Amino acid sequence: MKKLSMEELGRMNVEAFKQSEKLPIVVVLDNIRSMNNIGSVFRTCDAFRIEEIILCGITACPPHKDIEKTALGATESVKWSYSKNTLEAIETLKVKNYIIYSVEQVEHSLSLETASWDGRQAIALIFGNEVMGVDQEVVDKSDHCIEIPQFGTKHSLNISVSAGIVLWHFCYLSLKNK
Repeated sequence: MKKLSMEELGRMNVEAFKQSEKLPIVVVLDNIRSMNNIGSVFRTCDAFRIEEIILCGITACPPHKDIEKTALGATESVKWSYSKNTLEAIETLKVKNYIIYSVEQVEHSLSLETASWDGRQAIALIFGNEVMGVDQEVVDKSDHCIEIPQFGTKHSLNISVSAGIVLWHFCYLSLKNK
């Protein structure tokens, strides 16, 4: 095995990325405190060609050096917007016919491995605060809740790790259904 060079990876530039077809997924960050987590989510959204990120509440917005530290330029490629209130962002998405999923441990949650998606229906994935998770009012407005199965003692994952796992799953489902 030989590690691939940057040329061999065939990475697209920012303009080509902006023009490329995206997965119809919007990531909603609900009051994320850590700018490193925010930057990591930007980078993951770039990797999977996610349609948009909506930053809500206390979630910091680019440009900021602490976001860029982990985003590595993805704030330039991934479309993003800011909403002061997560509930308002959800209402706007619902008007546009997005199905709303909160990623949270709740009664009757859908275990991630059982989640299905055809890759065409527009969806929004909400990731919550590092300490409090997704706010209950936001959970109440969601169409479904997805839970990542966990088997250790902590039963919590870093928000950027959760985003990577969930986005990979939905990207995989999209590719599988083409």
